[in-house]
Amino acid sequence: MKIGSKLLNIRQSNKLTMDELVEIFNKEHKLSVTRGMISRWENDKSTPSMTYLRTYAKVFHLNLNNLLCIDCNDDINDLKNGKGYYNNPETAKLAQELYDNPDRRVLLDATRDLRPEDVKALTLIINQMKKKDGSN
Repeated sequence: MKIGSKLLNIRQSNKLTMDELVEIFNKEHKLSVTRGMISRWENDKSTPSMTYLRTYAKVFHLNLNNLLCIDCNDDINDLKNGKGYYNNPETAKLAQELYDNPDRRVLLDATRDLRPEDVKALTLIINQMKKKDGSN
């Protein structure tokens, strides 16, 4: 799958219009994106720079490596079916933080349907246990 198709599927699966995505890019991420730029990217008329690709990854809580993996179909099939692994974007962000820490990766399978505050509470408990144990 080409990157443009992937970007289109990501946006549509998140039920965002081009105008809404433009607003997110420009207001929340201080970029200068136009509707035409997004259209060109999604139709493979041009390729977004790394700055814009990193922003896509942040906005949609995706791993940049997975976003750039043109031949990876699992993530995009989930998006086409209207589901991502995590049901809440904030939970997805917290889970990415858990994933980035090898000592805490084991929790990922247990966090899919948890609320963000539950994931934060689990992380806090683990940190307290590590401090108590002296294995920080």
